Amino acid sequence: MIPISDDNPVRTTPGVTILVIALCVLVYVWELSLGADRGAAMVVLGFIPAAFFGHAATMPGFVPVSPTLTIFTSMFIHGGLLHVGGNMLYLWIFGNNVEDQLGHVRYLIFYLVCGVAAALTMAFVDPSSQLPMIGASGAISGVLASYVLFFPRAKVTVIVPLGIIFYPFAIGATWVVGLWFGMQLLSAALADPGQPGTAWWAHVGGFACGLLLTPILKPRDARMFGEVHRGPWG
Repeated sequence: MIPISDDNPVRTTPGVTILVIALCVLVYVWELSLGADRGAAMVVLGFIPAAFFGHAATMPGFVPVSPTLTIFTSMFIHGGLLHVGGNMLYLWIFGNNVEDQLGHVRYLIFYLVCGVAAALTMAFVDPSSQLPMIGASGAISGVLASYVLFFPRAKVTVIVPLGIIFYPFAIGATWVVGLWFGMQLLSAALADPGQPGTAWWAHVGGFACGLLLTPILKPRDARMFGEVHRGPWG
């Protein structure tokens, strides 16, 4: 089930969302330009739990990056076209409305904090891991949580691949996000965090952070749980 649009208009230009998407795309183009050094760049700029806790050496021949800083650099690195494309699609569909509700500055803080929470969740699940965690999906998981708190009754158009046919239909945001989170939680429970693959626990951590942080950061007159009134757009 792949979301492709929603029925939720915005009243302001989602500048932060556009900026994050642009940066992720530009960084991906830069990655492609590295050729054979691309894998090394992912290791240097990706978030490695063992390095964060001081249990891993830096890669020789490359400028070392602070493990704390890699929490942020890792949010803009992606492993492939489907990885960056899927993340940016989710961010565009759901992020613009969350930015509309929180306002640009609060939304930027929210996005980064959710990304930090996602990385730290993965670090505490497997502190000895030397696998680099990359991608914006942890932060975007927080955006999904915020979206469903603000707009649980919004309709999201999704497509379901049926062989070579892609069938589109509209479904409530609570169902879309709820099914998505259920899959993340189940995958996290079944996966071996020490093996290469998707950082499922990062998704869970980012989502939980989004649920907790939205009521704290929302403007006073912004409404949650599907109420009609919208917050300020500053």
